Amino acid sequence: MSGITYDRDSIEYWLFKNHNTICPVTKHPLPRDSDLTPNHTLRRLIQAWCTVNSAYGIDLIPTPKPPLSKFHVLNLVRDLWLPNLQVKTLQKLEGIAVENDRNKSYMVEAGLVKALMYFIISCHRKRQTEGLEEALSLFYLIRGLLGQEKTSLSQNEEIVESLTWVLGFDGALDHVALKVHAAYALKAVTEKANSRMLATLKPEFFERIVRVLREGISQQGINALLHVILNTCPCGRDRINMIEAGAVFELIELELRIPEKKTSELILGILFHLCSSADGRAQLLNHAAGIAVITRRILNVSNTADDRAILIISLICKYSGSNGVLQEMLRVGTVVKLCMVLQADCASHLKDKAREILRTHSDVWKDSPCIDLPTLTRYIR
Repeated sequence: MSGITYDRDSIEYWLFKNHNTICPVTKHPLPRDSDLTPNHTLRRLIQAWCTVNSAYGIDLIPTPKPPLSKFHVLNLVRDLWLPNLQVKTLQKLEGIAVENDRNKSYMVEAGLVKALMYFIISCHRKRQTEGLEEALSLFYLIRGLLGQEKTSLSQNEEIVESLTWVLGFDGALDHVALKVHAAYALKAVTEKANSRMLATLKPEFFERIVRVLREGISQQGINALLHVILNTCPCGRDRINMIEAGAVFELIELELRIPEKKTSELILGILFHLCSSADGRAQLLNHAAGIAVITRRILNVSNTADDRAILIISLICKYSGSNGVLQEMLRVGTVVKLCMVLQADCASHLKDKAREILRTHSDVWKDSPCIDLPTLTRYIR
């Protein structure tokens, strides 16, 4: 378009990794059907120069592998619909997907997502696993490009049942990768799901996720499943199913292992949603470390974690703040942490929320030896 030749790695990074749709020089929009054209003349000139200067230690530049064409990728994706070619085609697609982002982008444009969905659903219907590992691996490899997918991942509700089936495989080592990839696929589906589809999720869906969190998979898989739960939290029926599946207890157990920052933020975000109901708060309070683990995360993880943890404490104090609960907060240091929030460099709305909690329950806490009365009085003014 501009007459300029670029090295392949740089132009592929510009187009396929950063998803730019303009010329890097002219800034003009690129045609939607544009493709990369190798500059064979320039390559020959470079090779000739290398040959002439070989006496000076200049080696020939290896001839690069010809880039994959969109037409070839389209034919491979079409082969996925042919039962006798499916497994072999999946293996070919997986091999070329790991080469570069251009190949992945071509696959998504050719309709790979829809083909993979129906292959996974077919495996579920037939209770067969041949090719399933390759299909889920491909789904994982193209996860960063799913925003380009025009067909909604959530149009077929059976994909959720199929991926839930994969999560139920036994704990054998060779099934861990399958579960992790299934978790990422569920994350992609629930991110695009509408409220109608979220309302159709069955209790077994959440029971299976909670079981996997209990048994454990990789950190990436855990985070993907936590995203799935968080994506479904807006639906009240789903929150009930989560609570009945024992999600609150398992989330606290998971948080007790002191996970990485992102995991803590996800857990606290989910617990905030679940503590909006009486049953969710009851489950948290029934766990011996429920209040303590929320308290310990305040000022110890991130601003996001502070926000979610203080909102959880606020919900508990407002709707489940019995004398026993308030005394527990004194014992585990919640009141002291709230006072520290007022001293720390926190957002003003968090300080307001902490001050509100302290002021509301000051009559219970003021006589405790665990906190200095003048200090408490100064903070709640």
